Amino acid sequence: MAPIYRKALILGATSGIGEAFASKLISQGTHVIVVGRREDRLDAFVQTHGSKKAISHAFDLSNLAAIPDFARTITRAHPDLDCVVVNAGIQRAFDFTAPESVDLSQLDLEVTTNYTSAVHITTAFLPHLRTKDKAHLIFVSATLGLIPSLIRTPNYCASKAALHAFIMAVRQQLVEGGQDNVKLIEVFPPAVQTELHDTKHQPDLVDGGEMGMPLDQYTETMYERLQSGLDQFAIGPGEGLLKEGGWEDQRQKLFQEGNVTIQKSLSRFLKK
Repeated sequence: MAPIYRKALILGATSGIGEAFASKLISQGTHVIVVGRREDRLDAFVQTHGSKKAISHAFDLSNLAAIPDFARTITRAHPDLDCVVVNAGIQRAFDFTAPESVDLSQLDLEVTTNYTSAVHITTAFLPHLRTKDKAHLIFVSATLGLIPSLIRTPNYCASKAALHAFIMAVRQQLVEGGQDNVKLIEVFPPAVQTELHDTKHQPDLVDGGEMGMPLDQYTETMYERLQSGLDQFAIGPGEGLLKEGGWEDQRQKLFQEGNVTIQKSLSRFLKK
């Protein structure tokens, strides 16, 4: 079977889901460009897989002003790029019962990493991707963006909810604008055993890296679902939300109905 992508840019590929998914793509014949802040981890990845299958580019996505130049550099060097995986993310606990303990600089960084950088990446790479017959922007979101049950991470939940709303609206814009050759895919993972939950990043957790679904199981399932051609899917506990009649399925039907109603209402107020 031919690979589902010719060449993929994986953002947040120094560990966890990004690194594992990049390895899976290589095993299926896709050439990958791995991106992250930790250059030593990127170099090790390329050394493991070989420079004919993977190359690396060290970049910090929180540097929003540098994203346009980053995108130009990548697309000029790799005109065959047909997939961008927006995976970089951080999760921090904030206790608003003790507001003096809330580090707003970390809160801002979480929003920038999880949401704002994704908007900037989308803006920067869409001009290239829409020149392709078929291209993909894949966003690794979170079930917590649908139901913010993990109250110890309120800002993380909010950042993923914002990302979900953005993806839904932009996907619809592309469809209505006749640019649906670029497919926006949103993946809703469960908790996965990665360093997202380890003590270094969340000091109030013990053995947090052991929390959730094993990484290899998640990666295999994610790849299988991507092969199915769906533009959104959940893995694990969130699956029922997206099934016919599920809460999120019903909400998205309301989104479609509301979009039609609002466009009709706005038509006489918009400049021609």
